[in-house]
Amino acid sequence: YFSLGVDHILKGIDHLLFVLMLLLLIRDWRPLLAAVTSFTIAHSLSLGAASLGFIIVPAPPVEAIVALSIAFLASELLHRSEEQPRLAERYPWSVAFAFGLLHGLGFARALLEVGLPEGDVPLALLAFNLGVEAGQILFILVMLALGAALSRLYPGIVRVFAVRGAPGLRAVSYGVGALAAFWVIERVAGFVA
Repeated sequence: YFSLGVDHILKGIDHLLFVLMLLLLIRDWRPLLAAVTSFTIAHSLSLGAASLGFIIVPAPPVEAIVALSIAFLASELLHRSEEQPRLAERYPWSVAFAFGLLHGLGFARALLEVGLPEGDVPLALLAFNLGVEAGQILFILVMLALGAALSRLYPGIVRVFAVRGAPGLRAVSYGVGALAAFWVIERVAGFVA
């Protein structure tokens, strides 16, 4: 179940894009740590509740809301301002917690497709959740290492991607936001039609 959790997060482009948007939006390590921790706590709670049958939500609406959470963060990144911090900048742990609850419902769907062992449900839930967390931490470390390597190789890249309102950040925001908007429309159309 641990490897299933790692596999699910590393193959889940939507969850990785959410984490990437958090990384790009929250630059100070303390609020970033608070946001990532609250995201983990929230998805752990909803993953457990959904896997044990306490919450029953159809998968298509959950997947649409997951895509909407990515579009929201892309929009937040696009409209950053020194004078007016955005919602995710003012309350990073609250925003991450709220969306973490929704992402956990998506994680539960993957776990329920495989099934839980009858005698070891708590252990399987813990192992899956630790696998999701390990995959998420691995992704964050790779992104930070990639950013550090690129800034050493190409010092000018910092102006393109790391400064508020920089063209690289705007391009990433528009690209991720457009993809997330497409997913929202596609996923809503899938369960409305």
